[in-house]
Amino acid sequence: MFIDSHCHLNFPDLAKDLDVILTNMKANAVSHALCISVELATFPQVLELAERHDNLYASVGVHPDYELKVEPTQSELVHLARHPKVIAIGETGLDYYRLTGNLDWQRERFRTHIRAARECGKPLIVHTRSAAEDTLRIMAEENAGSAGGVMHCFTENLDTAKAAIDLGFHISFSGIVTFKNATLVKEVAQTIPLDKILIETDSPYLAPTPYRGKTNQPAYVKYVAEEIARLRNIPVEEVGLATSRNFMRLFLKQA
Repeated sequence: MFIDSHCHLNFPDLAKDLDVILTNMKANAVSHALCISVELATFPQVLELAERHDNLYASVGVHPDYELKVEPTQSELVHLARHPKVIAIGETGLDYYRLTGNLDWQRERFRTHIRAARECGKPLIVHTRSAAEDTLRIMAEENAGSAGGVMHCFTENLDTAKAAIDLGFHISFSGIVTFKNATLVKEVAQTIPLDKILIETDSPYLAPTPYRGKTNQPAYVKYVAEEIARLRNIPVEEVGLATSRNFMRLFLKQA
């Protein structure tokens, strides 16, 4: 059994074929998926998917790449997170790769999400790109570990992974771990404790080998698990069981 801890099923490439997507999940032993919010305007779409399907869940948040959007308030995020199918805050974080200049607004948005997660007791989904130092610093300053969460689509080095784990966070691997040149990511996947690992697709993006360059979907998360199993020299069933258990413990508070 596998769980896709991060996907965007409301995005057009997937929403138009949702029945097929869900059928493919079942055929590939993907039992659940967490649909991620990237802006408040489309959050109702994400929530509707989760309400309509027992095996889908939702998050609420505004992505750090989404400039010139209405800024969410802490109280607004907490209010929306009260819905029982909303199991996380985010995705949130910092991205210095796509955006440059004065990014104080991005850092303040991140702090707002962390404070909301702490208030409502739901974990954070953290996006970081070319911003690891500031991301970890703000997480520490805001005591993000009291909420916990996951560093999604991890692409940083082992030291950054260990620092995030020390702060109380999980590390999630996407299809990038299957790419031949993803040396740093493979090292992290091979080294960190299995009980701190999640798997994801970030679909419709980042399809794993052998589907690289095509539209990704939750069914393909098994290829992420297979690569982690190969790197660690353990059965893929062990990776599936562990990462599913980690997901249930983190997001659904199930032992």
